[in-house]
Amino acid sequence: MAKVRTAILISGGGSNMEALIAASRRPDYPAEIVLVVASNHKAGGIAKAKAAGIAAISFDHKAHDREGLERAVNAELEKASIELVCLAGWMRLLSPYLIGQWHNRMINIHPSLLPDFKGLHTHRRALEAGKSEHGCTVHFVRQDVDSGPIIGQAKVPVLPGDTEETLAARVLLEEHKLYPHALELVASGRVRVEGDEIVRA
Repeated sequence: MAKVRTAILISGGGSNMEALIAASRRPDYPAEIVLVVASNHKAGGIAKAKAAGIAAISFDHKAHDREGLERAVNAELEKASIELVCLAGWMRLLSPYLIGQWHNRMINIHPSLLPDFKGLHTHRRALEAGKSEHGCTVHFVRQDVDSGPIIGQAKVPVLPGDTEETLAARVLLEEHKLYPHALELVASGRVRVEGDEIVRA
């Protein structure tokens, strides 16, 4: 079985990237991580990707406008014959250009149970809202931020005395399990999009 050539886009330390790379080492895993792209030269995930034997490149996002950066990134994705893109802490808002290039071939992980708490500071907002449950979501990317057909979610309880940090740490553990599972579903064809609806095989 030919594995789906997958790229990961990061801006920071790349902990979800590491989880995806680890899962992709399984012989029966349907995706192969062949490229990591960072939006800044200081992203800690670059060294981790290279240490794992994966090609990694970085850009200085300050040297480009949004679409200019995306065109440069897209050129690298095409050069590497990428078939599927995973956003794993890519902290740049995407323009219609890149989203259009990768329609239904780009997925993202977000640290909340969407549609709750789109955007930033999700853990603080969950605590302020008095939620009893919180979690993470993997979804196909659409132009509206943190929207798009949902592939999967994982929930955690909000415990008495939780802080942003303790809640974030509990959610992150679930992210590291959910994202590899979601990528496996998409790369294997067990999850696809028709119209704007998820179809499960």
